[in-house]
Amino acid sequence: MHLSGTILLFTYVIPPAWALDAYGAAPADDPSADIPPIVIFAGLLFYCVGFHVLVQIPSGLLGTRLGPHHGGLVTYASTLAIAGVLTALALSVVLRREDAGELMQLWADFMVRGSLGLAGYVWITQRSREITKT
Repeated sequence: MHLSGTILLFTYVIPPAWALDAYGAAPADDPSADIPPIVIFAGLLFYCVGFHVLVQIPSGLLGTRLGPHHGGLVTYASTLAIAGVLTALALSVVLRREDAGELMQLWADFMVRGSLGLAGYVWITQRSREITKT
């Protein structure tokens, strides 16, 4: 799970749209209204850790348990399906947004970032199973 969390953290090198919007939310002539960069960085780190704990770890563990004998692609697909459901549940509970378009945009952002980390996790678990079989 450390690999998936590390990959997820590195995906935040390209910040999400809401973080970029936070930089431009204040008028240019009012510097006191700007959000300090440390707050945006802390928010990104909070979202990263929260997503890793609430979605990536459970979906990675469940997905690799459900499809160990079907191959890497089936395991990855089941892991992504579980992650999609958990992401939708977590976003709807935590954010309580009424705007479906905004919720869908956040869901897609989390899923793209999370899918890369989960791919690394599934790859590592498949390799470790191949090594232990020989």
